[in-house]
Amino acid sequence: QVQFVESGGGLVQPGGSLRLACAVSGSTLDYYAIGWFRQAPGKEREGVSCLRSNDGSTRYADSVLGRFTISRDNAKNTVYLQMNNLKPEDTAVYYCATFIGFSLKYFDFHSWGQGTQVTVSS
Repeated sequence: QVQFVESGGGLVQPGGSLRLACAVSGSTLDYYAIGWFRQAPGKEREGVSCLRSNDGSTRYADSVLGRFTISRDNAKNTVYLQMNNLKPEDTAVYYCATFIGFSLKYFDFHSWGQGTQVTVSS
């Protein structure tokens, strides 16, 4: 079992930045990758970014490429998502998750936390 504690969400104006954090505990050695997906009201879950455990490779959705950066602090067992140049379409609940693959598709989402709300609005 993996436990997640997400933080860092909030309200930000378009063009602004936020940094999400996810403290991970439990069976953290069992996952293929760790990262984030999001879900906006009335929309399907969308993989945002993930970081592969064995080599640190990263992957991003096209919609966030160049604006978001995923990173981790192994000493703190924490994964971060730095989000810059935020747009209204980034508004969603963001979930920290473990992944069983590297596709960012919904079937690779294995387990996840409670989520943190990100709202981009003027």
